[in-house]
Amino acid sequence: MSGDFIAYLQELLADFGAVTVRRMFGGHGLYVSIDGSDGVFFALVLDDALYLKVDAQTQARFEAAGSAPFVYTKQREPITLSYWSVPDEAMDSAQAMRPWAQLAYEAALRKAASPPKRKPRARAGKRKP
Repeated sequence: MSGDFIAYLQELLADFGAVTVRRMFGGHGLYVSIDGSDGVFFALVLDDALYLKVDAQTQARFEAAGSAPFVYTKQREPITLSYWSVPDEAMDSAQAMRPWAQLAYEAALRKAASPPKRKPRARAGKRKP
């Protein structure tokens, strides 16, 4: 992963908020702090590509702009994450990136405020008396 690309993203997002970068998932996670808030995980960087957080309220905007979800393969099954590529023009300037970053930030806040999903409990097998 290119350090230059990460530096460019931090510059591109500097007016949006304080962006910190953490290694994760074989790439990097971007966190933004706005108005002194704790860092909110709102973007992934993998293979020198930026993916922003998307939810049910924002997905249609990303689809209409020609964006696509990040998909990886696990045990031969495609896994689609709720992080989507940004429109090409958003990478050109901070002004063009800001509305997309705002959508991602809002989606991340909604995700953080939602109750955690419960995993189904495994059924216990029949016990012998």
